[in-house]
Amino acid sequence: MILVNTDYITGKKLQTLSLVKGSTIQSKNVGKDIMQGFKTLVGGELKAYTEMMNEARALATKRMVQEAESLGADAIVNVRYTSSEVMQGAAEVMAYGTAVKFIED
Repeated sequence: MILVNTDYITGKKLQTLSLVKGSTIQSKNVGKDIMQGFKTLVGGELKAYTEMMNEARALATKRMVQEAESLGADAIVNVRYTSSEVMQGAAEVMAYGTAVKFIED
């Protein structure tokens, strides 16, 4: 599956199939949340949250790709990501784009 953040793929003619998306809501455990809270006092990267968001993006992308594959797509164009805090320590990550099929000349 080809994923791009442009509305085209060089050298390919595309047939639009559908909007596809994947999402997840992730949180870290209370112990890690408390430790990250202490980290905000001295500054620096909150590694547990960076890891959490990386995992969430990967899962949201996987779910988006699965939806595109179920439509018979060859690629997803205009891939975008968004995130929002659902509650303290928990965030939703959504991946979305347009599933397309390659058109043969």
